[in-house]
Amino acid sequence: MRILVTNDDGIYSPGIAALAKVATEFGEVYVVAPDVEQSSMGHAVTHSRPLSFKKSPITFGDHIQAHRVNGTPADCVALGTHLFTDVDVVLSGINMGPNLGNGMWHSGTLAAAKQAVLLGIKGIALSTPVGKTEPDFEALEPFVRRTLELLLADKEVNLTNVNFPPEPTDLRWTRQSVRQYDGYIVPGQDPLGRKHYWFTVTPLEPADEGTDRWAVENGFVSMTPLRLDLTDETALKKALQTP
Repeated sequence: MRILVTNDDGIYSPGIAALAKVATEFGEVYVVAPDVEQSSMGHAVTHSRPLSFKKSPITFGDHIQAHRVNGTPADCVALGTHLFTDVDVVLSGINMGPNLGNGMWHSGTLAAAKQAVLLGIKGIALSTPVGKTEPDFEALEPFVRRTLELLLADKEVNLTNVNFPPEPTDLRWTRQSVRQYDGYIVPGQDPLGRKHYWFTVTPLEPADEGTDRWAVENGFVSMTPLRLDLTDETALKKALQTP
């Protein structure tokens, strides 16, 4: 199995090193990641300038080719699967921060997995919360391994969004948590007195049982199968029946 590993935190992230390490147990691994952090880039692609593809300044193991790209996570997948042919699966992560519920819409981590599926390749996005210290990737390793064992063998699910709690107890299949948020702007200023603004959100309702957010809040690894088709089938059916 040929595995392309990428992320949106950049080539220097400890999360991508942890993922590449476990991935070597399942096949031949190639790392292609952004040269700088590209968090919350969503599915942006670079079309107005050429991309560079350079050898990584850090190593991921004796048998792993690692390169950095001056582009987005989606760029990395498009370029990586072009240069390293016959890629069977794209693993994106392990992201430093969760990608749960509405966060899927702007996640660069998930976008890399989606780009893989657009190219006809299996895509898996993996994330974990981060606090004042880095996640304990060594402690997460057994659950990363269990998750990959399950998802790589699954022939039905092509796109999966995975989130690891800090101290997992088990795995759960989940659905996306869709909640209403109170979005607001927090003004401030930098040391030179120039105005700046932070955009933040506060959820207005708790997560429903069986959702990705509920699973992580209760110590379970959340595995959410996704699809690229965003069509609202119920609304479409109703519209077609309207005279």
